[in-house]
Amino acid sequence: MSSPTDLRPYLRTLDAETLADLLHAQAERDPELRRALENRFATQGSDVAEAHRLLDTAVLANNVEYAAKVGSVLDTLQRLLDAGSRADLAPLARRTVDDISEMLEQIDDTSGEVADRLDRAVELYARACAARPPDPESLASWILEVEFDGPGWPAIELADFASALGEKGIARIQSTVDQVLAEQPSGAKRETAERLREELAEVSGDVDALVAILAAKPPRVDVSLKIVRVLRAAGRHSEAIAHAARALTHDKKEEPPPPEPEPVPLSRKEFDENPTAATYLALREESLETGRWVAQRKTALARLRELAAGSTQAADELVRALLGEDRADEAWRAAVRFEASLPVRVELADARSVAHPAETIPVYRDHVEELITRKDPNSYREAARQLRKLRTVHKKAGMAEEFSSYLGTLVEIHKRKTRLIAEVKAARIAIPKTVTAPVGGRYSE
Repeated sequence: MSSPTDLRPYLRTLDAETLADLLHAQAERDPELRRALENRFATQGSDVAEAHRLLDTAVLANNVEYAAKVGSVLDTLQRLLDAGSRADLAPLARRTVDDISEMLEQIDDTSGEVADRLDRAVELYARACAARPPDPESLASWILEVEFDGPGWPAIELADFASALGEKGIARIQSTVDQVLAEQPSGAKRETAERLREELAEVSGDVDALVAILAAKPPRVDVSLKIVRVLRAAGRHSEAIAHAARALTHDKKEEPPPPEPEPVPLSRKEFDENPTAATYLALREESLETGRWVAQRKTALARLRELAAGSTQAADELVRALLGEDRADEAWRAAVRFEASLPVRVELADARSVAHPAETIPVYRDHVEELITRKDPNSYREAARQLRKLRTVHKKAGMAEEFSSYLGTLVEIHKRKTRLIAEVKAARIAIPKTVTAPVGGRYSE
C-alpha cells in the first residue's frame, strides 16, 4: 500500500486567506478540530491579558524585576507574531514601547538593559502594525509625537512602519515635516525634520530627492558612499561612478564653527524655584517655541517625579502636568504609582473607564467608601450615584458578577445606615437578598 502524499509542500504555496478558509471549512465538519482551534484562540487571548497584567505590575518593580517582566511581555509578543496570530497585537506592543520609554526617564539604565528592550519592543510593534495595520493617521501622530516631543527615544525607522502607514500616514508625516522645516530655521526640531525628510525620500523611492538631500550635507565619506549606493540601487551606474570620482578628489571644506550655546528658557528659573504643573507647562510652552523642549523635559519631569514620591499634593501636580501634555496614559500610571489624591484619581478614572474599565474599579470603590464615611445624606446620595457608575464599569469589563458580590459585602457592612440603603434603592440598584437585618428589625443609622 503506497504511503499518503505529503501535502505540506503544496499547502505552503497557498496564501494565508486560502488556508484560513480551508481550515475553517474543515473545522465546521470536525468538532474535535474546532475545539482544538478554539482552545488555541482562548490561549492567545489569555496570553495577551497576562501580558497586560505584567505591565500593570512592572511599573512598581525595581530595575531588574522590571526588565524581567517586560522581557516576558516581549517574548509573548514575539511568540504570537511568529505563530501568525490573527489577534490585534499592536495595542499591546505600543503600550510596551510607551511604558519602557517612560521608565527610561525615571531610572539610571547604565547597563543599557532596559534600553535594549525598548529597541526590541519597537521592532515588534512595527511587526504587529504590519500584520494588523492600525489607523494610519493615529500611527503617524504617535511617530510624530515620539520624534518631535519625546525624550529622544525610542529610535524609529520610518521604513519599518511604511506599510502600516500607507499613503495617508506618510502624507501626514510629510505635511508636519514640511511645516517644521518652514517654521524652524534651526534647533532640535529642525534637525529631526531634516532626518525625517531624508527617511521619507527613501520610503517613497524618490531617488532624485534623496540624492539632493544627501548632496546638500557637508561632504563626508559616509554621505558620499550612501549617494553611490542609492544611485547604484536605482540602476544609475554611470552617475554613481561619476559621483564617486568627484568625492575622491573633492577638497574638504572648512568645518563650520561650533553652534553657540542655547540660552536657558526664562521660565526655567520659575520652575526650579516652584516646580508645579503650572510652571512645568509654562516651561514647556516656551521651550517648544524655541525647539528645546526635548532637552528640558527630562530634567523637569524627573524633578516632579522626585517630589511626587514625597507627598500627595506633589503627586497631583505631576498628574496635572502630564495631563497638560495630553499624556493621559502616563498621568494614570503616575497617579497609581505615586498615590495621587482620590479626587484626581476619580477624575482620571472617569476618562479612562471607557477604554480600560477594569483598571478603574478600585478607584471607584475607594470613592464610594470615602463618601460613606462622611455619614451625611448628600454623601450617601452621591455614593449611590457612584455605585451606578461602578455597576456600569463592571459590566464593560465583563465582571458583572463581581459587582453583585462587592455590593452584597458593602451593604452587609453598612446595613445599619438606613439612609444609605434607601439611596441605593432609589438609584435602582438591586440589593442582594442575602443581606441580614439587624436584631429588632431596626437600623440605627
